[in-house]
Amino acid sequence: MRIINVEINNEKLELVINDTDTLLEVLRREGYYGVRFGCGEGECGACLVLLDGKPVNSCKILAIRVNNRKIITVEGLGTPLNPHPIQRAFVDAGAVQCGYSTAGSIISTYALLKENPDPTEEEIKKALDGNLCRCTGYVKKIEAVKLAAKYMKEAKNE
Repeated sequence: MRIINVEINNEKLELVINDTDTLLEVLRREGYYGVRFGCGEGECGACLVLLDGKPVNSCKILAIRVNNRKIITVEGLGTPLNPHPIQRAFVDAGAVQCGYSTAGSIISTYALLKENPDPTEEEIKKALDGNLCRCTGYVKKIEAVKLAAKYMKEAKNE
């Protein structure tokens, strides 16, 4: 057992972990259920979080490696009553279906739009490449990213 210090969704926490715990296991144990277990191999994107601002597969990172680092999960972007513009865009575009892969796609979109607020369709496809979805397909997710870019521009202009 070890203790690590992390910042999750802007809250500083001290967590007790085992040496073999993945970040995904720790996040779920701490109640961050938007982070999902998909493949366990970093191929599906269901477990994506932002680690120091970069999207990472939390199933592939040992929790001990995130000591003194910042993590953002989908819960840290918005709430049901006050959704982030990206979350709202995914709902408005009908890109949510079962919701299992949605959080990872939203995290990928957030990272993309922070770097590039006006991406091309090819750039959107590349950003979403690691997010597997069996429900909506990808057309609605691409539309959601385009809509999210629009919503984020509008939010900056308010």
